[in-house]
Amino acid sequence: MSEKLNKDDILKELTSILVEDFEIDEKQITPDADLFQDLDLDSIDAVDLAVRVQQFANKKISPENFKQIKTIGDVVSAIEELL
Repeated sequence: MSEKLNKDDILKELTSILVEDFEIDEKQITPDADLFQDLDLDSIDAVDLAVRVQQFANKKISPENFKQIKTIGDVVSAIEELL
């Protein structure tokens, strides 16, 4: 990826991943939506999401960083740091 994506671009991509792969209603996906409480992801979904994020960013997320992720905004920030 030659140009740096901004938070809006990352959120758009993340939204399409969540809608297509996890069948989450797009209206539920906001920066402060909690992945587990608001979007009903479980630990297996979280691992799948981490894999998809790593594919998108083409870099690995450290397990320590991944444990800190609770909301959509956290995911966007984590991807932004990887890019």
